[in-house]
Amino acid sequence: MTKHKNMSAQGPSQRQLRAGELIRHALVDIMAREEFRDPALQGVSVTIGEVRTSPDLKHATIFCSPLVGSQDADGVADALNRASAFIRGKLGRVIDMKFTPQLRFLADKSYDDANAMERLLDNVAEREGFHDEDE
Repeated sequence: MTKHKNMSAQGPSQRQLRAGELIRHALVDIMAREEFRDPALQGVSVTIGEVRTSPDLKHATIFCSPLVGSQDADGVADALNRASAFIRGKLGRVIDMKFTPQLRFLADKSYDDANAMERLLDNVAEREGFHDEDE
């Protein structure tokens, strides 16, 4: 039996999932309470969809998007990356982990992808003559 498992084939461990949720909940609280000096973050509500941690829990990738769809998701992620040291300091005071992970913010495109798929399915349903029972 090998000592190290191939994590990419099996997915994240239960420990990684628990740590990711702990970090996500703490980040939501931090984002709601803190005022950021960066103009790209002032007055912006940020949604954190998922946090993925590395197997050693020293790195965390945070998928985020602005709550209002009119704002640039990539710009918000870049601004959060600039503020990541500040956010990491706040996070270290809130979570109870041996190490506070390095934070990397990425724009969460999953909501846009889901909306695009829904539009495609609606177009197919309309073209094929399917109708909702409720209408």
